[in-house]
Amino acid sequence: MDFEIIKLTGYTLVRVLTDRLDTNNAPDLKSELVVVNANGEKNIVLDVSECEYCDSSGLSAILVANRLCEDSTGTFILTGLQPDVEQIIRISMLHTVLLITKTVKEAENILKEKEII
Repeated sequence: MDFEIIKLTGYTLVRVLTDRLDTNNAPDLKSELVVVNANGEKNIVLDVSECEYCDSSGLSAILVANRLCEDSTGTFILTGLQPDVEQIIRISMLHTVLLITKTVKEAENILKEKEII
């Protein structure tokens, strides 16, 4: 599996454990995110710090996670963007839509401020 899912107090951390988020694994990530949300989790932190490449299907999986959390009145945070992934996020203007942090710790701090954890 290319992902690690860790249930923590107040949120679920999903780590991408591969250097590419593309058509080969993005559908699996999307499925995992739907399952996490269907199990009652409305706050998801997606850590892509090991991911150096992301294509449109990877962006789609990220947007699905964001929508699932929004629909559940929760919070989705994308963290650990590598330069090439950050560039595709900016080119597609998703940095204006997504909540993005540099580290998981920063994401946790945002969730604490929102009194989620």
